[in-house]
Amino acid sequence: MKHGIIDYEIIGEGTPVLIIHGWGICRITMKAAFEPVFTKLEGDKNFKRYYIDLPGMGNSEHGDVRNSDDILALLYDFAVNVIKEKFIIVGQSYGGLLVRGFVNKYQDWIKKIILLCPCIIPGVKKGRVEPLTVIEKDDVLLSSLTKEEYDSFTMMNVMLTKKVWERYKEYLMPALAMADWKFLNRNLDGKFSFDPDKLDAPCKIPCLIIAGKQDSIVGYKDQFDLMTIYPNSTYCAVENAGHNLQIEQPEIFENLVFSWLRA
Repeated sequence: MKHGIIDYEIIGEGTPVLIIHGWGICRITMKAAFEPVFTKLEGDKNFKRYYIDLPGMGNSEHGDVRNSDDILALLYDFAVNVIKEKFIIVGQSYGGLLVRGFVNKYQDWIKKIILLCPCIIPGVKKGRVEPLTVIEKDDVLLSSLTKEEYDSFTMMNVMLTKKVWERYKEYLMPALAMADWKFLNRNLDGKFSFDPDKLDAPCKIPCLIIAGKQDSIVGYKDQFDLMTIYPNSTYCAVENAGHNLQIEQPEIFENLVFSWLRA
């Protein structure tokens, strides 16, 4: 489906959930991460999932988008004209920055918040970021990859195993291949014209924050500080997981989200 330049997909019925992916990927990655959770929840609690592609990523054109403020305006328009009621909002990495911008401006629309490895400080590896440290690797597997596959897989993952590679190849590489990198590198440095974390008062909306203990892109320490801004939050830093936590520790990730949403 299309709403303006935003391409999106709806799965299920029930409480609306807007799911926003990170920089350079698309909804392919988020569907792979979250559909196992929502499938398990069906019959107990039902959710209507809105998986979107951000401008210049997936199947969405970038139009005249110039910055993150423009994307935030598109997200608000999508909420008003497509979702049309209060919803749960989910953001991964850059999507987590967009979520906090949305909460800053349009808090009344939000029922609950999920932040997966959220970007705190816009830009590349800003803030208290961990050095890239490989926890486990399969040398036989790595030697079988092409140079392009090897460079992509080892750039930020810390669990370089066959199972993680299979998930990475299926759920991230196709998404990365669809991105308009010229547009992203030229227009989307992530910065807003305002500080998304400067609120008039602490946000009391329930929030789940999941971070990777070995995340070399956004880290996990700055994410903990969000608990002062979102006091009704649950925070978990997952061991043996980098920025692609959902494919490196999928069972832990799914159980955390399942339990939190069910409660």
